[in-house]
Parts: sequence; structure tokens; C-alpha cells
Amino acid sequence: MPSLKIGIPKGSLEQATIDLFERAGWHIGARSRNYFPSIDDNDLSCALVRSQEMPLYVANGALDLGLTGLDWILETGADVVEVCDLVYSKSSDSPCRWVLVVPENSPIQTIEDLQGCTVATELVNFTRKYLSDLGIECEVEFSWGATEAKAVEGLVDAVVEITETGSTIRAHGLRIVCDLLLTHTRLISNANVLADPWKKKKIDQISLLLQASLEAHRKVALKMNAPKDKLASVMALLPSLQSPTISELSDTD
Repeated sequence: MPSLKIGIPKGSLEQATIDLFERAGWHIGARSRNYFPSIDDNDLSCALVRSQEMPLYVANGALDLGLTGLDWILETGADVVEVCDLVYSKSSDSPCRWVLVVPENSPIQTIEDLQGCTVATELVNFTRKYLSDLGIECEVEFSWGATEAKAVEGLVDAVVEITETGSTIRAHGLRIVCDLLLTHTRLISNANVLADPWKKKKIDQISLLLQASLEAHRKVALKMNAPKDKLASVMALLPSLQSPTISELSDTD
């Protein structure tokens, strides 16, 4: 029986992704210290994979499809097919930002001021190319974590870090110089997988239901009791609703 192996991003996006699948009709049973959660669909199997590595495993065929950020697709340069955009994060439905960050009292005011400086980031390849394209020569080193602290402690001149609101950055006495990249989650697939009619149909189904779930999550239903003689004026106020469902109550007025 054919099946698809899908990568669920482990880490900050893990629970948000599981919740998204739940709203789309799939229950993923994540268990502590288990990298292969269950899913109530015999056509699917799941693996928890870091977002940073997801494009590589999809590209080499270890996974048929997965969810990861645009940032890691660009960072790895992996040859994957971007099936659809899924704009969601752990705490909001807004894209995240990779930003250039310096201490509040740093003399660096623009990105051009990085000439000859040292920058720490997890997004090394993207940052190097971004700065090189601007003609800026500086040292870009890989950060294993606690990236913001390196700027706070003066270990580097600046850092490139991901943020949603910038509040944590400001709380550490740091300043955002500029944005380098807006990123959001994308459903990606292996190109060879899409050549299989059954797998492509299943991927299209997953894509449709995940996108529909996100779209529905941003909408509300409005339900009210209204006097019959006011129906026309009420309907005139309702946005984008041409034919609302109307049911009479026991009081027919």
C-alpha cells in the first residue's frame, strides 16, 4: 500500500504544526522522546525533524514532504519543490523576520557600517550572500545558540537573529538596524514524489486542507436573532454575505 512520509518541524513550530493538522482533520499523537509520532491516516507516517535540516531530507528522498521555513530553504540551497505557503508561527499568523541586531550604544547605524566587522548568526550562508551582494566585506561566523548574548557581551559586533515582534531583542538592550528577510512556513516536497500520481493527489489534498484551515482560522461566523421586519437592513450591513441562512423561531416575527 503506498504511503507518504511527512516531516513535522521539531522545536518552536512543533506544537503549532500539530495544532494546524488537528484543525485540518488529522490527529498527530506526539509522545515524549519519540521522533516518530502517530497520525490517524494510514496513508501517512510522520517524523520529527529540525526545520534547519528539513529541506535536505526532503531533497534526498528520506522524506516525501515536510514543513519548514523559507529561511532554511534559502540557507541550505536544497533542491525541493515549494508546494504552498503556510503563514503561521508558534504565537501568531505573521511572518517572522531575520534582523540585523547590535547593542543599543553601537556605532553601527546602517548595514553598510558592518564593513570589516564580525557578525554571528545561525543563518550563515544566506547572510554571507546578502552582505556580499551589497559589497560588504565582514566576517560571518556560525552561532550554535544564545546568539543575542554574543552581541550583549561584545563577543561580536552584530548578530543576525530571527524575531516575531522584536520585544525580546529590545529587552536585552539591543537595537534592530534593519530587516534582512521575511520568512514563513512552506510545505515542500521532493520533485520525484510529485511524479507519482497517487502521491501527488495526496499531497494536493494535504496542501488544500492545511491552507483552508489557516484561512478559516482567520474568519468568524456571525449568528443573531433579528426581527423579521429588519431583515433587509441587517443583510445590507453584512460584509460579503449575499445569502445568509435564515430560520424562523417559534415567534414568527
